[in-house]
Amino acid sequence: MSYLPHTDADRAAMLQVIGVDSIDDLFAAIPADLRTCVLDMAPGIPESELAPKVTALADANRTYGSRSFLGAGCYQIYVPAAVRALTARSEFTTSYTPYQAEVSQGTLQHIFEFQTAICELTALEVANASMYDGPSALAEGAFLAARHTRRDRIVVSAAVHPEAAEVLRTYSSGPGLPVTDSTVDPATGRTNPPTPEELEGAAALVVQQPNFFGVIEDLALLADAAHAAGALLVVSQGLLAAGVLSPPGAEGADVAVGDVQPIGNPPQFGGPSAGFLACRDQFIRQLPGRLVGKTVDADRRVCFSLTLQAREQHIRREKATSNICSNQALAALAATIHLALLGPVGLRQLGEVCVTRAHSLCDRLTRIDGFEPLFSGTFFHEFTLRVAGGAESFAAGMRRLGVDPGVPLGRFRPEWSDLLLVAVTEMNGPDDLTAYVEAAREVMGDGKATGERSRR
Repeated sequence: MSYLPHTDADRAAMLQVIGVDSIDDLFAAIPADLRTCVLDMAPGIPESELAPKVTALADANRTYGSRSFLGAGCYQIYVPAAVRALTARSEFTTSYTPYQAEVSQGTLQHIFEFQTAICELTALEVANASMYDGPSALAEGAFLAARHTRRDRIVVSAAVHPEAAEVLRTYSSGPGLPVTDSTVDPATGRTNPPTPEELEGAAALVVQQPNFFGVIEDLALLADAAHAAGALLVVSQGLLAAGVLSPPGAEGADVAVGDVQPIGNPPQFGGPSAGFLACRDQFIRQLPGRLVGKTVDADRRVCFSLTLQAREQHIRREKATSNICSNQALAALAATIHLALLGPVGLRQLGEVCVTRAHSLCDRLTRIDGFEPLFSGTFFHEFTLRVAGGAESFAAGMRRLGVDPGVPLGRFRPEWSDLLLVAVTEMNGPDDLTAYVEAAREVMGDGKATGERSRR
């Protein structure tokens, strides 16, 4: 507290506004055993003595590393050392918004390269200078469709990430755009193509690829359904799958959005990251945020400039396409560098490793009593299991054995309490998959763990 300028009176006033009586009341939602922090240290000890003590405390934290199978939009991936080394250069870390093009050529160029990479990955003609994150980009993509079609309703697949769908609803509550759900096939897990009646008056059909449950959608079928009703198809695209799945633009999508987190940006406690938004040429005037263009100067030298700046900081608020957008340039740069290091072949190989290991793990788990796949549809690197006895209790047992088995979906909806979403990336090696299966047998009381070990 010695570094904080607030007085006791200041803190009391803030607590009063919040509506609690004390700091302890403020953090009451955190379990008491996690709030207890007694540091056995004398005041004012030298930093050389303090550092080893704090390091020892940090080493007591339990981390799962490659034994973590968490996903649901935030994935553990390997980020090459070159990404951090390059993004840590001062000319990148100290740069901010490139308002003055003549002194911001480096920043503008790497943003232009990011836009180019996104266009190639989405098979769409134009992309903006990144966005705050994936969920806000999803909402902005739906709003782009509403402005273009001049319609006032949005249809979102029930297989879109629940939190992203909630962000969309929050955005839509401002101008009063109704958001309705499109159903999911209970057998395959794919979004049912809405009928013309269901899409009547809708600006956009919003879907996710692969969807929240890990299932690969039939985008061409959904695009046909949307276009037949005069709506646009907005796809939230997972970049880890970009090397192995047909891009949204090639399947008929009008707008592609997403989050760069799996590429160049580790989970890092949930952020920061960056969003992307790409669309067809005909919608370029509806793009939110900024767009960097490539041109030549008076001496015919190649240079870069902010070509479109449809933000409230640049034009009148009522004319802005969005006043909730940030280009998150450093996170976007990290993704650009990682993509350049991977190249098209490396990105495909990365996707192939993920899909192969995910299918191997799913096959082995579903041979254990108490597990069954929720859907029959083809999946990429995530899959949803129905777990006998409840997903949360299973996850708790697995964590005690050093494996974080995935995300129990009951946190999103009570009726999903027996569902577990498992994500596999290149960080989960063959030994990690075997450790998962052995731990799962033990937790489920299958009794075959010894046999699994003997076969290894």
